[in-house]
Amino acid sequence: MIRRLLRYCSPRARKLFLAELGFIVTAAALQGVAFILLVPVLQHLFAEDLAGASGWLIAVAAAALGYIVAAWFASQVGMQASTALLDSLLTRLGDRLVGLPVAWFSTDRTGSITGIATQGAMFISTMPYAILRQIITGFVTPAVVLVGMYFFDWRLALAMTAMVPVLAIVYRWLSKRIGRGDAEHSEAVAEASSRVIEFARAQPALRTAGDGSISDRLVAEALEGQHRAYRGLLMTGGAAIATFGAVVQLSLTVLLVLGAYLAIGGTINPATLIALLVLGVRFNEPIVAAGDLGGGVSVARTTLDQLDALAAVPSLPEPQTPATPNDWQIEFSDVSFGYGADPVLQNLSFRAPSGAMTAVVGPSGSGKTTITKLIARFYDPENGTVSIGGAPLPELGSDAVEAAVAPVFQDVYLFDDSILNNVWIGNPDLTREDVIAAARRARVDEIAQRLPGGWDARVGEGGSNLSGGERQRVSIARALLKDAPIVLLDEATSALDIGNEIAIQEAIDHVRADRTLIVVAHRLQTIMTADQIIMLDGNGGIRESGSHDELLAAGGAYARYWRERVDAAGWQLTASE
Repeated sequence: MIRRLLRYCSPRARKLFLAELGFIVTAAALQGVAFILLVPVLQHLFAEDLAGASGWLIAVAAAALGYIVAAWFASQVGMQASTALLDSLLTRLGDRLVGLPVAWFSTDRTGSITGIATQGAMFISTMPYAILRQIITGFVTPAVVLVGMYFFDWRLALAMTAMVPVLAIVYRWLSKRIGRGDAEHSEAVAEASSRVIEFARAQPALRTAGDGSISDRLVAEALEGQHRAYRGLLMTGGAAIATFGAVVQLSLTVLLVLGAYLAIGGTINPATLIALLVLGVRFNEPIVAAGDLGGGVSVARTTLDQLDALAAVPSLPEPQTPATPNDWQIEFSDVSFGYGADPVLQNLSFRAPSGAMTAVVGPSGSGKTTITKLIARFYDPENGTVSIGGAPLPELGSDAVEAAVAPVFQDVYLFDDSILNNVWIGNPDLTREDVIAAARRARVDEIAQRLPGGWDARVGEGGSNLSGGERQRVSIARALLKDAPIVLLDEATSALDIGNEIAIQEAIDHVRADRTLIVVAHRLQTIMTADQIIMLDGNGGIRESGSHDELLAAGGAYARYWRERVDAAGWQLTASE
């Protein structure tokens, strides 16, 4: 456990943690010495030798004073070590989350990450002093006492020594049993947390479903699973701790029986026996306390297991020396990809010319959004190559791809901050005036004028104070501010009001200038103005490609698709007379 904690310590946290452990061990050893010195004190008192007892009492007082000083330093250093360890854990967690492949976040990890970052990290940071201190004391102090017993009666000491392997085996069993229960409980808590967060986020949709919706059932089942896991943890943990306590008391019983036998046989005098029995009690008490806290180590181990699992997630391969793209042309060469299941794209090949706009159209589920995610290197293809400027993305590296690509997806997430700051994250190095200028090009100034507070108006969690089209305008403004040479625009499929549609189209026109633009297109105006149109066939390949005029003239699948869209756009509802 200590070695695992040290792996997650920063250099400062490591120094403080080791210093804290040093003071804890010193204090525990001095406590054991003080207990041992009580034996000659009691022997002299029973013999009514006050002069001899006083000398040993001075030694006891000295050991006790040393214990107090070491324990004080352990507490002072322990508080600093806990703060440094917490900072180190959260920093490591944050760095790891940033370095994880985006594909890892494709499933909802909110509950588990929240558990690690809050309860898990806090528990681990306080564990060295709150738990390890007592556990170390519970084993170091009895070890010193046991060694001291050999100087007074080797038979009683040997009997206590024989119980040590039994105690160790039962303690290990206790820790494993509580650890399994806590792992199940942690999974249940993560599931329940994710469901509750999902329930809160989806309130607008859920309220239209009425009572008894599937979400209510899922939340109820998750919470019941959490309660069931917690009850199981209490029952198994309580039984394990009780068993360990019984075994510890058994060791004291062995000592009492053997001591009584030796006293009756006259091979040990009563004074020494009483002193050693007192020592035996002091041998057992710290072990019982350590057993009660052994479950805490298992709980901390669960969080460390989760951190180790994060560290073990394979990262995308990165080059030692990143390649340099010749231009900003995007090329797919025999690309196949399927999210670990049936392939969405199969042997897909096409080129998106540098500085031109390529529109991707096709039926739902044909892989349009997948193409944009592969370009942004959220994933690497299972087969084939995605390249920019002639360099495969793994040879460019994730940092270079991230700098070159500005994605604007359908599901726009805004932070609960001001409109301006939500645009500013596109390029934090620019000035406020630069940010406002980019936001105006995306027509975000109209949103700022509507809300109280203007540019400093808060958008709500996830951008809940804005409409879908307005959130997309903010996202496009981010892309303009980033000024990346490649922009990926996954247009929203839902219908927009005319104001947002015009604003987004103007924003696309601004984005298009001198950039390679890949658009998952749904609006007719966007499609027809593209330099190149790629129509997917729904089976992972390309049915047709070319310009709008070329594909219409060919009279194939695209021409039929276009006519259907035009006819659908011309539908009107008329009131019956």
